[in-house]
Amino acid sequence: MTDWATIASFATAVGTLVLALATFSAVRASNRSVQLSEQALQEQRRPLLVQARLDDPVQKIMFADGYWARVEGSQAAVEEKNGAIYFVVALRNVGAGIAVMQGWYPWPEQVLSAVDHRDPAEFRSHTRDLYIAPGDVGLWQGALRDADEEVFARLSVTLAERQSFSVDLLYTDQVGGQRTISRLGVTPTGDDRWVASVARHWHLDHLGPR
Repeated sequence: MTDWATIASFATAVGTLVLALATFSAVRASNRSVQLSEQALQEQRRPLLVQARLDDPVQKIMFADGYWARVEGSQAAVEEKNGAIYFVVALRNVGAGIAVMQGWYPWPEQVLSAVDHRDPAEFRSHTRDLYIAPGDVGLWQGALRDADEEVFARLSVTLAERQSFSVDLLYTDQVGGQRTISRLGVTPTGDDRWVASVARHWHLDHLGPR
């Protein structure tokens, strides 16, 4: 005789298993969709700084002590004056989001991309908020004012001898996420000019391009 109770139990179990598999597949697809949406949102907010183009317009900026600097194209302004060392670099944001400058780390010599960046906690903060809009040009500025610092003395020699040096810039998107460090190489050209170029980028909060 046919055991209808056993058949019914088996059919119920199979139906439950199929439903569970369908639910699992739907949840995975939903999670994947959420991840893709989050990634797309991050890409819409992600900044990426590089040196300005050679034909970009002249830009001027003033420091808190009244010192003015002027840069054009992909140039940098570097000068030791009034007991301080001033740095200004023209930058272009080729990313999709606003770049918010968070800190900087000066190297008294040129460092290659194989040399890793310092801990973000060691970066110097800015005294003013610096923003660079996506697809636009802007400026980064920094100054060393403590002549007793080792990096001040070494950079003073570097500038006097017209040698190349590097600066690491730490920046985020407009909500403080997607921390990125970009390394600038600053190189002398001619008798009194400097040019800047970006050598490498590090993404601190997610996988990078390498």
